[in-house]
Amino acid sequence: MPYLSVQTNVSVADEAGFLSRISKQAARMLGKPESYVMVHIDADAAMLFAGSAEPLAYVELKSLGLPEGDTTAFSAGLCSLLQDELGIDAERIYIEFSGPERHMWGWNGATF
Repeated sequence: MPYLSVQTNVSVADEAGFLSRISKQAARMLGKPESYVMVHIDADAAMLFAGSAEPLAYVELKSLGLPEGDTTAFSAGLCSLLQDELGIDAERIYIEFSGPERHMWGWNGATF
């Protein structure tokens, strides 16, 4: 049920390895089994931030029951990961957090 998506203008040499690491990070942060986590990377995207094509990222983290009180810590953890992995400064990362209602999240032919 958690979904973590990263769009970036940075090339990612080992996309499979990167996806594996961010999947584990999302599971740890949210306290959910990794078997529930879906991750996505859209690398090398044509993007600008503040009129500049310097390395940047837009991140979406969606999860049922997303603890709103933890989003600052989640932001710090995700920014640190993206800086370490892709060399993107935290000031060039936007993160959108959302916690949809259970009936608005479908899986396996039904909703949660």
